[in-house]
Amino acid sequence: MGSVKDLIVIEEPKEEKMGLADMVFSDRFSVFDYGVMPDLIDHKGEALCLMSAYFFERIEERGMKTHYLGLVEGGRVKRFDEISSPVNVMRVKLARVVKPKRLNGYDYSIFKVLKGNYLIPLEVIYRNVIHPNSSILRRLERGEVKPEDFGLREIKPGMKLEKPVIDFSTKLEDFDRYLKWDEAKEISGLSDEEFETLKNFAIEIDDVITREVSKANLENEDGKIEFALDENRNLIVVDAIGTPDECRFSYDGFEVSKEILRSYYRKTEWYRKLKELKGRENWREMVGTPPKLSDEVKEMVSKIYMAMCNEITGRRFFDVPKLKEIIKIIKEVVS
Repeated sequence: MGSVKDLIVIEEPKEEKMGLADMVFSDRFSVFDYGVMPDLIDHKGEALCLMSAYFFERIEERGMKTHYLGLVEGGRVKRFDEISSPVNVMRVKLARVVKPKRLNGYDYSIFKVLKGNYLIPLEVIYRNVIHPNSSILRRLERGEVKPEDFGLREIKPGMKLEKPVIDFSTKLEDFDRYLKWDEAKEISGLSDEEFETLKNFAIEIDDVITREVSKANLENEDGKIEFALDENRNLIVVDAIGTPDECRFSYDGFEVSKEILRSYYRKTEWYRKLKELKGRENWREMVGTPPKLSDEVKEMVSKIYMAMCNEITGRRFFDVPKLKEIIKIIKEVVS
């Protein structure tokens, strides 16, 4: 399914019917579109699986459809409140993944004729804060976007937005390519009404995540969401949502998402090469093998994932200190 999740297909999706699969959340991690990094983060898979299940159930309460069917424990599919211990397997409905043709770029014309039951080839990004490392600032500097494109008068680092802005990138290309709204709609295969619904769903999901993570004193700065159309062309939320791998969370200004790992690698020679080479043909091979994390950072990140899961879901699945205490220690390690 990807670099950090595995997919066990139970029933293949057909044109007229969604399939069935178990999505296995691993302890692997990935940053900067590179792919699998050399370390494992203990209990990361379980923590992300539980958080995502919790959020799927919250957005279903708001009337949104998802591919989520439940968590797998002891061979049975259960709702979040029914499980007794951490699990890393989620049962989901499976949409078709139809890839664009690659001809001097990417040809998305196939999406204009699909009736339904397919993954929409977009990552939908909501932004509540303009993070100093946000891609939006780099695009602004290069003249690729203007504040007006997002309904803003200005964009500057650290800026908190009165209302979230929605952004789009490609999902099925070799690396993420950011899109303007009209281009995103064009490649999605969605009608005007469906595209408007997709944007409204993203804003509502952002609202749910923001509210729930505030219980753990976390700020929801930005995040990504993926969608599909089911066999009846209903918009459904897929993949995973509301986790520190899909979202950028901060605690009293300190990043507690995958941004910790990104920050670690930004100080390396490997990252300097990646910045220079990313996007070229065979750029991953040219960049070479990433350095390993220090044991101390790996342990602290593992504890952060577990503590976040405990405090966001309100259930103590993992025997770890409070998030506040872990952050105090890791600040000293990474500073």
